[in-house]
Amino acid sequence: MVRLNRIYTRTGDTGSSGLVDGSRAPKSDVRFAAIGDVDEANSAIGVALPSAGTLVEALGRIQNDMFDLGADLATPQGIDGALRIVPAQVERLEREIDAMNVALAPLTSFILPAGPSAPLHLARAIVRRAERSVVALGGEASPSALAYVNRLSDWLFVAARVVNHSAGGDVLWVPGAQR
Repeated sequence: MVRLNRIYTRTGDTGSSGLVDGSRAPKSDVRFAAIGDVDEANSAIGVALPSAGTLVEALGRIQNDMFDLGADLATPQGIDGALRIVPAQVERLEREIDAMNVALAPLTSFILPAGPSAPLHLARAIVRRAERSVVALGGEASPSALAYVNRLSDWLFVAARVVNHSAGGDVLWVPGAQR
């Protein structure tokens, strides 16, 4: 259970921050870059909520998962009983991707991040950065955490297509159109 009585602790004033196991690491550590990118991605998902239509409930579940992901990344490997992303969370994203994709036409071009789905595309791009940060952690990231963030970018791409579909279709890239 999380309980925050004080928001500031002054413990980070020297440039370090605490991990779940009580150890401290420099705020410049790649682990904190990954945690920060996940936090930014979660915020971008929150910004996308008003344009998400029927996907709001699913995005709420994903936002909760993103806190699980942050906890996973903030916990060094080998800690018993740690909150970790589990394969079932990745599998749920896959099932939802498959279900959303059924109503969509096959892609014939790349899609521009435009139209009512633009906030979802922005969230997807930030998730892709988070994925690169998680990869940079190497063996310090759990396999399920890496799979989750990878699958989430796919989920957001398909969700963006769903939103555009309900508004008339994707905005397609036209190669060389401005030459």
